[in-house]
Amino acid sequence: MKYLWLGIFFTVLTWSAVHPKDQFTWFLEVVPALIGFILIVLTYRKFPLTPLLYTLILMHMIILMVGGHYTYAEVPLFDWIREVLHQNRNNFDKLGHFFQGFEPAILAREILIRLKVVKPSRLWLDYIVLSIVLAFSAFYELVEWWVALATGEDAEAFLGTQGYVWDTQSDMLYALIGGITALLLLSRLHDRQLKKMMKV
Repeated sequence: MKYLWLGIFFTVLTWSAVHPKDQFTWFLEVVPALIGFILIVLTYRKFPLTPLLYTLILMHMIILMVGGHYTYAEVPLFDWIREVLHQNRNNFDKLGHFFQGFEPAILAREILIRLKVVKPSRLWLDYIVLSIVLAFSAFYELVEWWVALATGEDAEAFLGTQGYVWDTQSDMLYALIGGITALLLLSRLHDRQLKKMMKV
């Protein structure tokens, strides 16, 4: 499992780095995946994660690397979807922001449960997880704003607004929807994996 994970990560990273649409945008989009990889390496022995969470993290990293290669506004599959569904923009960035809530929700849930930060109350746990998801999403929007201020027009592809005035707000909404979806679909599976891990 570990070697498969590493193989997929480095294969997609290498593909992503070869002739990206814009080198600066590639760097901005892929840096979070690289930071995540370093954190996983540093914590793998002391604080191993559930298989579910490792899988979600890898999926999120792949989305970041695909977005970095093409830029979020020009991913070919989503250009095709735009034409077929008669949409007015390439919505790959919305998939990215959905996953910006989907994966961090399970990450936050795992840390809160394993470190016993929250008493075993499903309602409070879900509320705190979703609050963390929204906080993370809002912070990322601030980072995008700071990068845009610092680099000017060079950050336009990184922002990926495509002229949509409510892009920031809709990005946070998609992250919230992603977080809610993760909790609804994956909480039971996550609980089973946590119980198995914590018994060892």
